[in-house]
Amino acid sequence: MTPLFDSYRLGDLTLPNRVVMAPMTRVRAAAGGLATPSMATYYAQRATAGLIISEGVQPSLIGQSNPGTPGLHTDEQVAAWRPVTAAVHTNGGRIFAQIMHGGRVSHPDTTGMQPVGPSAVPAVGDVFTPTGPKPAPTPRALDTAEVPEHAESYAAAARRAIDAGFDGVELHGANGYLISQFLSSNANLRTDRYGGSLTNRIRFAVEAASATVEAIGASRTGIRLSPGGTFWGVEETDVLALYTALLTELSRLGLAYVHLEATAPEEVLIALRRAWPGTLIMNPTLPMGPKQTDRAEADRWLALGADLISFGRAFIANPDLVERLRIGLPLAPVDETTYYQGGDTGYLTYPTYQHAA
Repeated sequence: MTPLFDSYRLGDLTLPNRVVMAPMTRVRAAAGGLATPSMATYYAQRATAGLIISEGVQPSLIGQSNPGTPGLHTDEQVAAWRPVTAAVHTNGGRIFAQIMHGGRVSHPDTTGMQPVGPSAVPAVGDVFTPTGPKPAPTPRALDTAEVPEHAESYAAAARRAIDAGFDGVELHGANGYLISQFLSSNANLRTDRYGGSLTNRIRFAVEAASATVEAIGASRTGIRLSPGGTFWGVEETDVLALYTALLTELSRLGLAYVHLEATAPEEVLIALRRAWPGTLIMNPTLPMGPKQTDRAEADRWLALGADLISFGRAFIANPDLVERLRIGLPLAPVDETTYYQGGDTGYLTYPTYQHAA
């Protein structure tokens, strides 16, 4: 029997299996960044996952990347999330909130403010706005004195997440967003204590994680990383050295987990597994890449040393993914045109497997 369906102790939680629902942007929030009843249904439908990690949730208005995404920086947002977390718990699930500060991957048409980043270097590509895709604007480089307040914003959102009923939080340190921008060697051109050397480039990530641990505890804090990833035009030099240094510092905090994406060669990922003494969630396929994670790839990474396996797109069209994986049922295909279109179609309309009479 594969360990994919064995229970696992994660902090204070007992997960009934090692299948994790990866964070996925679905842009279904209401005005003001409020969670909705449809979001409660969506996550509750998938509560058989060992752990659900929510879509990216902005910790501040200036941290919002896309229109239509939820927040955790107002009392109204906290109140709107409570029925979502309650629905997951009622269905026997566990859910972490992914805290995502977009940094330079944002637009004034979305937030009313110029995006901020480590340096005045725009992201590569078009960003989403309320009126359609537009070229990424040049961000305002944060002053040295401002940087700590943005690190602290993750902690403030984490406090609100716990108040909203989440079991913990995951810091989004991947995919070209703010933490990833500080790690980058081309988005981060700073010459102060937050730029240049590996020690300085990891500093923001460590400060954000440290503040969050202080706010809600290490057992409720994870982080997602995409070593070597090139999302939104970020580049990283010395990938193995950079992430080994980062994991060494994070290990001192006793985080609940590190969540790695398969954005580096396998030998690098295995070396990072060895460098991280704690729980590792592995996302074995490139996000938005041509392949989706399947049972065979999950089993392979468990054998390579991962503790938990995250599945992304497969969970969209298969709310009963755990059961389908367990007994080898076919997976339903996902309609990519409904990823971000809003509404319940392609969100709540995928059925569980229909057994023949």
